[in-house]
Amino acid sequence: MNKPTEKKKILIADDSQMNREILKDILQDNFAIAEACDGDEAISALASDKSISLVLLDINMPKVNGFEVLEEMNRTKLIEETPVIIISAENAPSFAERAFNLGVTDYISRPFDAHIVVRRVVNTLVLYGKQKRLMEAVQEQIFERQKNNSMMISILSHIVEFRNEESGPHIQHIRIITEFFLRALGALHPEYALSEEEITLIGTASSLHDIGKVSIPTEVLNKPGRLTPEEFAIMKTHSAIGASMLEKLPLYTDEPLVKTAYQICRWHHERYDGRGYPDGLKGDEIPMSAQVVALADVYDALTSERVYKAAYSHEKAVEMIKNGECGTFNPLLMEVLDKCADGLYEALHSTPDVESDLRKVAAEVLKRVLTDE
Repeated sequence: MNKPTEKKKILIADDSQMNREILKDILQDNFAIAEACDGDEAISALASDKSISLVLLDINMPKVNGFEVLEEMNRTKLIEETPVIIISAENAPSFAERAFNLGVTDYISRPFDAHIVVRRVVNTLVLYGKQKRLMEAVQEQIFERQKNNSMMISILSHIVEFRNEESGPHIQHIRIITEFFLRALGALHPEYALSEEEITLIGTASSLHDIGKVSIPTEVLNKPGRLTPEEFAIMKTHSAIGASMLEKLPLYTDEPLVKTAYQICRWHHERYDGRGYPDGLKGDEIPMSAQVVALADVYDALTSERVYKAAYSHEKAVEMIKNGECGTFNPLLMEVLDKCADGLYEALHSTPDVESDLRKVAAEVLKRVLTDE
């Protein structure tokens, strides 16, 4: 036996009980009905009841009018999820123009024909349902592309890591730490806040930070003891070589991911005081993406076992970095490390929800594309 289809819920927001009753009589055979007698009630209903599929909204209401309801729906992004049809006795073109500018789907003037109301409600719900399914399909395609890009870069970076004989999770750690620092920096200093799409792009690009090590001789790369000055000079070439490899790609050199990976490859060993390599960049001459990856790389090197050292504890690694034992870093990043060290440890020791993160990025990309259009 087939389960009966659940009726879609419509919120009727009007201060006139008579108007609400008329609309309710017209629609209740085919739809579930919720009512609000003013704008305040409408906003509360929308915030608490996620099953509302459409709003029939009057403009002239006490306390909070229809335009103010629309402004609140725009502020909370509800207008993107719930279509609104204005039903009002206000016939001035300026009212309709303002309503459409605030995102309403349709505008019906009183007095109205009952059949017209039903038809417009049905059409709006059908069109919105088709649009929603189309957007979900496009978003799924974007998600799959993001996932495949991330997977291929992860495979490539792990090949480099395998040759380097570093700890298995090194590439994953760098990405987690990089994204953690970027989010924390944006939270502490909003002028540095990035979108999830930008954070994920930098995190993905960080996976290629050591790609130049494929050119370093194995006896230098995996030497268990301290490197000689000559061997260290060879090791230092990996950053410039990795950047050159990306710069000479036959395709995609203009892609944001490749440009960001180039910056990280070349400059993740620069230091804020100018004592890094290969170019001796100083302060804000170093892109923030490379500065963050540099700090992530140092922290993970300290807390991981290497062929030449045992692993330090999280607390000891943070102390060493803050004491300047590992070079000089941007004071803003030191502030993040100081205030968010516990969160960093938790982020590294929890299971990352990569799929959820990529789906957030896919939604963000789709929204940006639609906005740009």
